[in-house]
Amino acid sequence: MTVTVAVDANGADLGPAEVAHGAVLAARTGVRVVLFGPAAELAPVVAGEDAIRVVDAPVSIAKAPDPAAAVRGHPESSIVRAWAAVKDGEAQTVVSGGSTGAALAAGLFGIRRARGISRPALALPVPVPANPVTLVDVGANTEVRAEQLVQFAFMGAALASAVLGVERPRVALLSNGEEPTKGTPTVVEAHEALAARAKDSVALEFVGNVEGTSLMTGAADVVVADGFTGNVALKTMEGTSKVLLEAIRGAATSSARAKAGGLLLRGALGDLRADLDPEAVGGAYLLGLRSLGVVPHGRFTRAGFSQAIQLAARGVREDVVGRTHEALEAAGALRRSGASEPASTVS
Repeated sequence: MTVTVAVDANGADLGPAEVAHGAVLAARTGVRVVLFGPAAELAPVVAGEDAIRVVDAPVSIAKAPDPAAAVRGHPESSIVRAWAAVKDGEAQTVVSGGSTGAALAAGLFGIRRARGISRPALALPVPVPANPVTLVDVGANTEVRAEQLVQFAFMGAALASAVLGVERPRVALLSNGEEPTKGTPTVVEAHEALAARAKDSVALEFVGNVEGTSLMTGAADVVVADGFTGNVALKTMEGTSKVLLEAIRGAATSSARAKAGGLLLRGALGDLRADLDPEAVGGAYLLGLRSLGVVPHGRFTRAGFSQAIQLAARGVREDVVGRTHEALEAAGALRRSGASEPASTVS
């Protein structure tokens, strides 16, 4: 199955041309790409690549302080046009290295939430050696209700099953204690509701609460939190990994004896660095919309953007959207028709 990915090339830290180089790498794996951004910068990079089409869309809203207003006011912007390509059937999924807020707002206005979904969420498979874990939500919603955390749980479980091949993923809530009564009132309520929903579920196994110290120990395959807490946890893990690797590098070059030992460990340390590299993951899945989105870090290099594009294509091939919806429907976790919800959750 050939998948076409609409890529917003604006907003990346290293510029649109770096995203275009990533598109070239991805296209050579069999993915078709439509690049939205400044044609003057993109066209020279992709010249001769038959699987890549460039659409001149130089306007970026990646830095807009009010993403929803920017989407309404700039229909010609690259991210809005990328989602429009999906709506019009020209692509099946979107990748955007700009702001999460802009990508989410454009998706909400362009193709809207999937039926029965209360809030979209960002789900990221975190590269923990030996104990990979999918963290949901990592930044789409700073405040949530209990029933939305329940939906996030089934979304994350469906993703872990479809993309990572985890059979009946173990799902936990991130809290400040393992007891069911620990956490905010929202987490406590979600614990009770999720325990009831998951009791006879074949989609997931609810294992209760986990603390921050258990995020990387393999206690759960999927960990659920509101977007504020999840984002803080994610950035803490990424920062800790970076500092740890730099400390190891410093220790390995601190003396002649250390350098000799470092040479012996070079291969193993290189493998560890690769295991912890966020670019190898490709980015976070934007779940809960009628089509799939992937949001990589804006600081990624071409290698990371290539992975993000391939990740999006794989999500389409594995029908992450359909499987997520099926899991929610089977659990009775879809929002009832007529229940009130704001048209946009992005500020």
